[in-house]
Amino acid sequence: MSNAIVTGAASDIGQAIARTLVADGSYVVLADNDLDTVEALARDLPGTEAVYLDLASAESVRQVGADLVERLGAPDQLVNGAALCNGGSLQSVDEATWAQDLEVVLAGTIRVSQAFLPSMRAAGRGSVVNIASVNGHSYFGADVYSAAKAGVLNLTKTLAVQYGPYGVRVNSVSPGTVVNAQRRRQLADDPHALDRATDWYPLGRVGVPQDVADAVAFLLSDRASWITGTDLRVDGGLLAGMQGLADALNTRPER
Repeated sequence: MSNAIVTGAASDIGQAIARTLVADGSYVVLADNDLDTVEALARDLPGTEAVYLDLASAESVRQVGADLVERLGAPDQLVNGAALCNGGSLQSVDEATWAQDLEVVLAGTIRVSQAFLPSMRAAGRGSVVNIASVNGHSYFGADVYSAAKAGVLNLTKTLAVQYGPYGVRVNSVSPGTVVNAQRRRQLADDPHALDRATDWYPLGRVGVPQDVADAVAFLLSDRASWITGTDLRVDGGLLAGMQGLADALNTRPER
């Protein structure tokens, strides 16, 4: 049985990833600072356990990492899925607010990598998937969050090169718009809240957490054994191009 750790396991995407990995035969550690939610998930999902993890605290990450490696050994699978997005433009967001995004999204991924990758290297095996975002590739608002996700993309390549010789693969996925708790609240208030966003997606819909979970499970699995340093865009074709812009540019004025 593979041993997996999922950070951000309380989120919709994190829960979908955990359920998918358990279905694939992994024992999953559900790590999050929302302990109530992951404990409830662990009660509902055999083959898991819940732990409190504060990615903004280097001490919390070190302690949790040391405990898990001592009890369970080096993880076979690691998913860096925790995130925080305060939103706002770069010109208006205050330092305390943007620092939170960087602390969780980028610094948190670095801390977790430092906590677990040495044991994976020593074991000579393992697969890591970092949850990035289309925001890390192009401008979609949420300026500091986007910059942090771009950092995650670069970090993924760095770790893939450094740890590949030791049998450890490191990849990322970049989701587009996914219907999560926040989006569900929007849809509850207005069933058409995402209609305009959907128009930008070539596949004609926004994503659901399982779309991301399936991509993560693939990259973690032996089916992706010769894939490392790669970002898999789970975005319904969003980053492939914009049909509306193409149509506008190809319009010929009447003469």
